[in-house]
Formats: sequence, C-alpha cells, structure tokens
Amino acid sequence: MTTPTRSTLVSFILLFEKAVFIQLEQEEEIQIVIQYWIRILNIKLGWIHNFDKLVVKYATIVMLESFYSTSKLLKTFTEHTNWVNSIDYSILAGNQFICSGSDDKTVRLWDIDNNKQIQLFNEHSAQVICVKFSQYHYYNNRRNVICSSSYDKTIRFWDIKNNQQLEIFNEHNNCICGIEFSPFNGGRYLCFGSFNNTICLWDVETSKSLHIFNGHTHYVWCVDISPLQSNNGDDNKSNGIGIIGGNGYTICSGSYDETICIWDIETTKQFLAFKEHKDYVRSVKYGSHDLGNTILSGSRDKSVRLWDIRSGKQIQVFNGHTGSVRAVEYSSFVVNNTEVSGYSNVICSGSMDNTIRFWDIRSEKKELYVIKGDEKDDGISCLKFLQLKKNKKVNYNRGCGIYLCYGSCKGQIHIWG
Repeated sequence: MTTPTRSTLVSFILLFEKAVFIQLEQEEEIQIVIQYWIRILNIKLGWIHNFDKLVVKYATIVMLESFYSTSKLLKTFTEHTNWVNSIDYSILAGNQFICSGSDDKTVRLWDIDNNKQIQLFNEHSAQVICVKFSQYHYYNNRRNVICSSSYDKTIRFWDIKNNQQLEIFNEHNNCICGIEFSPFNGGRYLCFGSFNNTICLWDVETSKSLHIFNGHTHYVWCVDISPLQSNNGDDNKSNGIGIIGGNGYTICSGSYDETICIWDIETTKQFLAFKEHKDYVRSVKYGSHDLGNTILSGSRDKSVRLWDIRSGKQIQVFNGHTGSVRAVEYSSFVVNNTEVSGYSNVICSGSMDNTIRFWDIRSEKKELYVIKGDEKDDGISCLKFLQLKKNKKVNYNRGCGIYLCYGSCKGQIHIWG
C-alpha cells in the first residue's frame, strides 16, 4: 500500500470515528462506506493496528430503539414436541439454516428462507441438550455437520448432506450437557459439561479425551470458551504455544453447585470462581471485543449477572425476571446512557417467565425492553441473535438487520425481527 493511500486511510478512520458518534442511527450507511473504502484501497484488515477492531466496533452498532420500534414475530417452526434446549445458526451453500435440539430426543435442521424443516435426526435415546454446527468439519473438510449432546451420555455428529450419523462419542459415563468448539485450531477441540461434575476437553480429530477439569461439586450444565485471539493473529491455526495451541484461552463453566468457574486451557488449572448466584447456573457467555474480559450468566435464582474476569468481581446484577433465567446473550445493540454521557452495550436474557428482556450493562435499573413469548410457549428455553442476509423471497431487508431466534418450553421456535 502506497504512502498517500495510507495517509488517506488514516484520515478516513479519524473522520469516520468522529462521524459515528454524531449519527449512530445511520449504521447501514456506515457499513456501505466501510465496504467501499476497503474495496477501493485493497485493504487487508489488520494492516493498521486496531483498524479491524474499529470496523467491528462501529459497523455493527445498532440502536436498540431501532430494533423494538420495527420488530415483530416473523416465523414460527412447530415440529418439535417438547422443550427446545438449544439452537444454532449457519449459512450453508449460500442458504440460511438453524439447527435445534429438544427434549423430544431429536435434532432438526430448518431452512429459514423457505420456512420448513429439511432434516430430522432421531438416533439419540434421551433428551438432546445442546447443538452446534461443527466448525471442525467445515474448516478441515468443507463438510456441513451438526454436533449434538444428550442425556444418553453421547455426543453425535450428523452429516447434513447425506442425512445420516457420521460419528458418535460414547465413552463418557454420564449425561452430557453444554458443548462448545474451540475458537483456535479450526475448532478441533470440543469442550463439554457433564452430570459427573466435570468439564471435558475432547480432540475431535483423534476422538480422544485430552483433559478432565475437576472442581465443581454438582452437575455442570453450561460451558463457553473465551474468544481471545491467538498470538499469531489467526485463530484458525495453532499459535505454537502450549500443548494444543490454546495459550491465552480459557473455559468458563456454570454448575448446579451455584458457581461459575474459570479454567486455563493450557495449564488446566482453575484460577477463578464466582459464587454470588443463589441457585443453579443455567447459562454462561463470554463477551467479545471490548467486553472480552467479561462473562454473562443466567440462573434459576431469576437473576442475570455480569462478571469481570480481571478483577474477579461481579460488575452488575439484573433483577426483573420472575422465573429461572435459561439463556443469556450479548447483543450488537447500544443505548444512550445519560448517566455516563455515552453509549452502553445491551445484553439479553430469556426466562421461564416467558419473557425476553434487554438490559443496559452499565445500569442496574429496570430492563430496557421486554418481548413476551406466545401464550403457548410456556417459557423461553434458549435464544440466539441472527444477522440474516438479504433474500428476494423473504423481506429481511427491513428494520435494523438483526433478528432474534428463540426456542420455547412447548417446542416452538420463533424468529423475531
């Protein structure tokens, strides 16, 4: 890149950052400008220190008001006959899909654009607790695979194209709950929690257990792996440090023992535990970007809590739900917080009280916005934010461009946006 081009780019960044704060509501125009500059200058993100962070930070900013002022229920999938415990989203061959796992013992694949179920996998013999599109199989083999965990003590991999079970991990001795693929080494490692009170790290490539983390005194229901970047800047390859290339990454786990524990993947040691919840921890999530050192949690004690890993302390507690909080998520939304004279990030929670609530992470005041589930839902069991691509057959090019997919205790899956 030539020196004049670099100078032009630097000037653009400074003007762009200033403009964002003046007109945050124009997020769509901002994204168009960024894409244009990247294209004409042939920029590779990461050329300027923190430029990619700038793009991510501001290009995805959406005011919460623009969501709830235009959003409505768009789709409902009804084939599950019991609790929907987990949902995940992916684009496969240019088409948009979600997968789901349920207490009805099935894993299902849904075509969002055509509003229909296209695959059903029913070989689990007990409730399916968690589903994920396999990063490992796609990264290494360009193969579209769903991974599922179950109370039947197995983890299974399902080949979408051939509509069959590809692989089964059946050497565990107890019910398997939440699962998460590693954000390093192309998703080669799979972390899961279990009813034997442990967290396991498993090598998908060799089908072998790498380590068992002990420390909880009751069931481990949920897990997550931190999104911190590898030392070489490419989180799809090993950073060459440590046993499995996971240096700088941690695991967090939520348990029926009412605690959240943090584990270092390379040293395999627990280095932190949060103990303020008063009942089972049902959901844990790491933040990303500027919130990368925080953890969000939901509990049967009806609270949502935000934790700071660096200080080892609770930052905020959000009260308002009247039932167990089954799901928590960070969002791309922001709100204007007059208390801090700036913008605050927004988090989201789903509860057995049949509501989804949005909260300002810098304020313990009442929720910002509430979505009430259908009267047939009987509780919100899981949720996930989607950024659906434009589709000629379906009007996705409306509102703020962010959609919320959530599962219910009666088996329905809804998309709101």
